[in-house]
Amino acid sequence: MPYQRDQLYGRDRRSVPAARRFAVWSLRYWGLAEWARAGDVALCVSELATNALVHGVPPGRGFLLRIRYDGAVVRLEVHDSGSGAPVIPDDPDASDEGGRGLLLVAALSDKWGVGERAPGKLVWAEFAK
Repeated sequence: MPYQRDQLYGRDRRSVPAARRFAVWSLRYWGLAEWARAGDVALCVSELATNALVHGVPPGRGFLLRIRYDGAVVRLEVHDSGSGAPVIPDDPDASDEGGRGLLLVAALSDKWGVGERAPGKLVWAEFAK
């Protein structure tokens, strides 16, 4: 049975650093504080939480961060109630200010994707130990 921790966050800019601290604490609790990829996990939590706040959390709502560890894989999930699915930009060198967070998630994680939920979606990333 995997270890799992869930935390809800409101639609507030302070939720991003709080989610990152929660992920770091969870990794530490599971004995993964010195794991070489712990920093990658924390950075991806920040990126996915930021995307949820900017694009996926309607006013009056929040998002759920779920982090799981089964002894072999750490899986992050950010659940929000917004519509649409995130995509990596076709031209990351364009002058747009946004859209690069998913490039980081794709580069740092072993796998990532988007799943459906009602309402909204969940964006996940996995990191093999």
